[in-house]
Amino acid sequence: MIRSYRSIAVVASMLFWLAASPVSAALPALWGEKPMPSLAPMLEKTTPAVVNLATEGKVVEASPLFDDPFFKRFFNLPEVEREQTTRGLGSGVIIDADKGYIVTNNHVIRDAEVINVTLHDGRRMEASVVGTDPETDIAVIRIKADRLAQISFADSQELRVGDFVVAIGSPFGLRQTVTSGIVSALGRSGLGIESYEDFIQTDASINPGNSGGALVNLRGELVGINTAILGPNGGNIGIGFAIPSNMARDVVTQLIKDGKVTRGRLGVTAQDLTPELAGAFGIPQNAGAVIAQVEEGMPAARAGLKAGDVVTAVNGRKIRNSSDMRNVVGMLRVGSTVDMTVLRNGKTRRISAVIEEQQISSISGETLSPKLAGLEFSDHEQGRVVISKVEAGSIAGRQGIRAGDILLSLNRVEVTRVKDLPEAARQNTRGVLLNIQRGNSAYFLLLK
Repeated sequence: MIRSYRSIAVVASMLFWLAASPVSAALPALWGEKPMPSLAPMLEKTTPAVVNLATEGKVVEASPLFDDPFFKRFFNLPEVEREQTTRGLGSGVIIDADKGYIVTNNHVIRDAEVINVTLHDGRRMEASVVGTDPETDIAVIRIKADRLAQISFADSQELRVGDFVVAIGSPFGLRQTVTSGIVSALGRSGLGIESYEDFIQTDASINPGNSGGALVNLRGELVGINTAILGPNGGNIGIGFAIPSNMARDVVTQLIKDGKVTRGRLGVTAQDLTPELAGAFGIPQNAGAVIAQVEEGMPAARAGLKAGDVVTAVNGRKIRNSSDMRNVVGMLRVGSTVDMTVLRNGKTRRISAVIEEQQISSISGETLSPKLAGLEFSDHEQGRVVISKVEAGSIAGRQGIRAGDILLSLNRVEVTRVKDLPEAARQNTRGVLLNIQRGNSAYFLLLK
C-alpha cells in the first residue's frame, strides 16, 4: 500500500509537469514498461454502491405579512397558513446488497414524505425509512431491488492523517461524482453540527448533495459518511467532514435491529482537561476528561468515580477531551461494561461500570401553555432539556424551532430537567420566552 501511495505522488508530479509543458499528445497507457497507476479499477467496483437521493416533503408556514400585528388588525384577517412543497438532494451508500439497506445522513431525509433512489444503472425506486438518529446525523433507508452492489465498512480507527481518501456522491445533483484528497485531521469535535461529533476532516471536495455519500480508502472500503462542509456560502474550500465508519456502523446496527438508537447513561458531567486544570491537579499531561459532577445512584457513583478524577482512557481508547469521552460512552449499549483508566491524586486507577438505560421523561408543551402546543420537551443527558418534537404548523414551528434544539431557560428561569418546566411556565405574563441553544449559538424567542 505504501508503494501505491508513492506511485500516486510521482504520477501527480508528472501530471503537473506535462500540464506545464507545450505537449499536446495524450498521456501514454504505459509509463516505461509499467502501466499508469489509476483509481479506476477500485472505483468501478465502488461507485455502483453509491446512490442518488431525491426527497419531497411539505411544510406549513404562515406568510411573513401575518407576523405583523398591525397588518392583521388593519385588514381584520385571520391567520392563514400555506403549505409548500420542499425538495432536496443527497447521496446514500448501499451497505447490504441482499436486503437493500442504504445508509445516509438524517438531515438528507428529514421531513421527507417521498424518498426516490436512483441507482448507478439508472433504475429509480422509492425507499422506506428503517430508522434515524438525529444526534449522529445517521439514517438507514431500504429499497427492494436485485443486482445491487455494496461497500464494506473499514476500521476508521486505523486511519491516519495523510491517508489518501476518495469522496463519492452527487454534488449539486451531478450523479456519481468522484473527488480525491487526504485525511486532513481526525477526531474533530466542538463544531456544533451534531450532538455526537468525532469527524474525519478531509480536503477531498465535498459540496451540497454529497451529504450521505461515501468516503472510501484506496481499497474501496467505507471509512466515513460525508456529512458537512465548512466554507463561505456552502461552497467547498477544501474542508469537509465525514462521520467515521465505526460510529456509523454502531448506529446502523441498532437502527436496523430496533429502528432507533437507545443510549445508555454513566451519570457524570465531564469537562476538558486544560493546562490550567492539569497544573492545579498536579498532572503532567494535558489530555483527558475531568469529572466535574457524579450523579448519585448512577453507575459512575456506584463504581466509585469521583469529581476531580481525570479519565485518560475508556475501553482501551485514549481520551483527549470531554467530547471523546462522551462519544465513546454514548455509543455503548445498555448493559455494556465501561472500563476507565483514571488519574486520582497522581495515581492511576482502573474503574469499571455498567451502562444503564437513560430514564427519560417527557412533557407536552400544550400542558404548559397554549403557545407551546405542538412541542414536546424531554430530559436529555448532562442535565439539559431538549425539544424532542415540533409539529408542522405550530406557533413554535413557524418561528423556526426545530427538534433537537436545547431549551436553556423558560421565562428567564433556568431549566435542567422536564420537572422544572411547569413552575417556569407559570412565570409568563405577556408571552412565553424561550432561550434556545442550537449548536454553538443561542437566542431568545418570544411566543405571543
